Amino acid sequence: MAYESLTYEKREQTVWLTLNRPLAGNSINLKLANELKDACREVNEDGEVRVVALTGAGDSFCAGADLSELATFTANELLKTNPASVASKAVASVNCPVVAAVNGDALGAGLELALACDIRVAAKNARLGFPETAYGLIPGGGGTQRLPRLVGRGKATEMILLAEPVDAAEAYRVGLVNKVVTQRKLVEEVGAIVEILASRAPVAVRYAKEAVNKGMDMTLEQGLRLEADLSFLLQSTDDRAEGIRAFLEKRKGRFKGE
Repeated sequence: MAYESLTYEKREQTVWLTLNRPLAGNSINLKLANELKDACREVNEDGEVRVVALTGAGDSFCAGADLSELATFTANELLKTNPASVASKAVASVNCPVVAAVNGDALGAGLELALACDIRVAAKNARLGFPETAYGLIPGGGGTQRLPRLVGRGKATEMILLAEPVDAAEAYRVGLVNKVVTQRKLVEEVGAIVEILASRAPVAVRYAKEAVNKGMDMTLEQGLRLEADLSFLLQSTDDRAEGIRAFLEKRKGRFKGE
């Protein structure tokens, strides 16, 4: 499928998605949100894809929602179709791991997009935050829920209420990003992570992601039951047998996703 507001580049078993509105700071309008939704659906329907990398063109990862478009929406229209919510839900719906290469500012809806990913690597120059309350708004694409689950209630409340971004070093300190590297090394670092993820048993990786994400909204007992059920399902896969053989033979596994 051809896209205009993002690029979809498949490299063997990986897909690189790049938000492609650099003159607008890769801000999210309805067109970009819908294209991202379609791209994520395309990923899920492609059995070859094992991991996705998400980044932005130019100097920004994503500067937030496109406020010029947002101002034209009525309250009812925004309730039905919030571009920020459409975009973050799309990324969160991807079955395989999604790695965010935060190449620049991730603000508002941009941070919500990064929060919907599984692993976040930030360039040293990146700023991350929610400026919404400074403009009479609140994060509307999952930010008030995903951020405290990741960094804790106290830090999340501070960031959301004060509406002041943090730099990459602070984001790393509080657990908002997994790693900070120079801008020059960002693609290389994310590429290395993507390569490792693509080499893992894909069914096991998807189940592990499901167990973590769904378990966060369950009691401990329910989460442990989910983990046990998914672990049981893996016992009948060819990849599980291959993993054991590879361990005994002291070699890397050759997984087929079966």
